[in-house]
Amino acid sequence: MIGTVKRAKTRKEELEALVEQGYALPRHVALIMDGNGRWAKRRGLPRVAGHREGVKSVREIVEAAGELKIDFITLYTFSKENWNRPAREVSTLMRLLVSTLRREIDELDRKNVRLQILGDMNDLPEFAAEGLQDGVNRLAHNTGLTLNLALSYGSRNEIVNAIKNIARQVQDGDVFVEEIDDQLVSRNMYTRNMPDPDLLIRTSGEQRISNFLLWQLAYSEIYLTDTLWPDFRKQAFYEALINFTGRERRFGMISEQVVKTA
Repeated sequence: MIGTVKRAKTRKEELEALVEQGYALPRHVALIMDGNGRWAKRRGLPRVAGHREGVKSVREIVEAAGELKIDFITLYTFSKENWNRPAREVSTLMRLLVSTLRREIDELDRKNVRLQILGDMNDLPEFAAEGLQDGVNRLAHNTGLTLNLALSYGSRNEIVNAIKNIARQVQDGDVFVEEIDDQLVSRNMYTRNMPDPDLLIRTSGEQRISNFLLWQLAYSEIYLTDTLWPDFRKQAFYEALINFTGRERRFGMISEQVVKTA
């Protein structure tokens, strides 16, 4: 008699089993979505084809994060330095961003996703700024996953702006110099209403932070993968989260926190 063959667990089932055992998932995941251009080049396609395929990865990761009850996802969508790219590519990216948001907005609303923009909206073309703000307003009432798009974002610029804000507060007499601490600085960052990322994922094999969330990533776990962003789908995301559950979180010399709960 042929015995029953036990079905191997999927990566999602393996992850869910770890959570049931008391292993904690990250509350906040930040992602550097790298490799769109290389994905297209390897296939003899224009760069925009890689960006369009990368949108499919964004959709899958946002969906997976919502299903897993992750609180925040921050996507490095367009950096300050990206304005130096050819004007045609920048224009295409802006239009792709707005058209994608308009196409996905009903589904994001249905899934209780909230949208926030981190960065300098004044840099964006008027049509892009208006389209994104419409999306932010439409989803403002939602209470599930918060999707942060880092747009026209540079971490050094963010830190400089925080310093200027604090300097004004001191100048106006609202803050004393002796009161400036890391918590005050954090309250003046774009991420003031959320916890720092527990996990940073970077795709495509690059090993740089690239001026992304320099202040907030102080104690984040870092996961690097050779997978290009357009190929980074749910299974790759589950793999990164499984890896995270095996980490022992350390927050300096004084305090330590183990990922597995007691």
